[in-house]
Amino acid sequence: MRVLILEDDHWIADLLKQIVLSLRPHAEVACLGSVAEALADWQRQPSDLLISDWNLPDGEGTRLLKQVRQQNREVPLVMITGRTDRSSVVEVRALGINAFISKPFQASRVAASLDQLLPAAEAQKHAACAVDDEDFMAHLEKLPASELDLPLSQGIRDRLLQSFKGEQLSLRELAEDWRHDPALNARLLTVANSSAYKGAGRPCISLLEALHKLGAATSLNLAMGLALRQSAALDSPLLRQLAEVHLDASERLAETSMALARQCSLDPAPFHSAALLHRMGELCVLYLAQAWEKRGHNLGEAQVAQALGQFSSPFAIAIKARWQLPMALRELIGACYALPNNSIKRAAVLMRLAACEQDASVDSNAQARLRRLAGLA
Repeated sequence: MRVLILEDDHWIADLLKQIVLSLRPHAEVACLGSVAEALADWQRQPSDLLISDWNLPDGEGTRLLKQVRQQNREVPLVMITGRTDRSSVVEVRALGINAFISKPFQASRVAASLDQLLPAAEAQKHAACAVDDEDFMAHLEKLPASELDLPLSQGIRDRLLQSFKGEQLSLRELAEDWRHDPALNARLLTVANSSAYKGAGRPCISLLEALHKLGAATSLNLAMGLALRQSAALDSPLLRQLAEVHLDASERLAETSMALARQCSLDPAPFHSAALLHRMGELCVLYLAQAWEKRGHNLGEAQVAQALGQFSSPFAIAIKARWQLPMALRELIGACYALPNNSIKRAAVLMRLAACEQDASVDSNAQARLRRLAGLA
């Protein structure tokens, strides 16, 4: 089974992909961002379902749907659009569109619609057949940055899947429920600061700012995209235990750094975000380990420890670059580990001091020096 998604908004495309995979786990899903790419893809390999946005950078998605209908009258077509006027619907009536998805959409309603249009689920393949002899470390070595992500906490994933049935939540409820989850903080900050949503004004550097900019509907859809991933949460007891160590360290650092920020009359919100994300490299490795096990492989504690030691730092660097986190936030995250040799901002000094206070190996003289630099002596 193959599904083609034509959508230039990466985040919407990913959500649609995860919805399809939640319904048909073995489907092949191709996400493309231009009409030209989609037309070429259809000619190479026809799909069993097409989902197309109306407006694309190189034209209207109806070009693809018209081409498909000339060759195939049976394949289901789904149109994504912000247009709700009658004339637009009439314009494409001859194409035999099977479903319209109006933006902003509710993920649960989209799932119900697609479930009716997708071909019946294929027989499940045995996991053992998919296992190869590739080494986990070799697998991590060649992973593209697009595959790097963070796991959701199990509790938040479960609540999101419950809300998949249509439960409405306020922005304040979302912020309170999600404020301790690194994956959600990273995803919402990334999207809120992306070219598609950024707009004018300063970058968002806290979860609440991101929620206000994106709105409840978009924020919930972005979170749902994370929750529907097949390796969204850490099921393995070993991986979950290791994640708790890093999450606890992040929470302690958040509390200490926010207290120091308040002492200096600085906004504590960016310190919370930076502390929550400063172990993103380690969490990324654990997320990838879970995905590896889902493919039918077994991992021991020694293998996971080796992967954490070798890949946590480079993965964190790759994630910060690809997600284009605001520079102010990246500087605070960096200060958790060291201060730059050039100009030192007070916020960075406070974050470094908070990290040192959490590290028993740092001597009191180093902490005293940082307190003087921060104006706390």
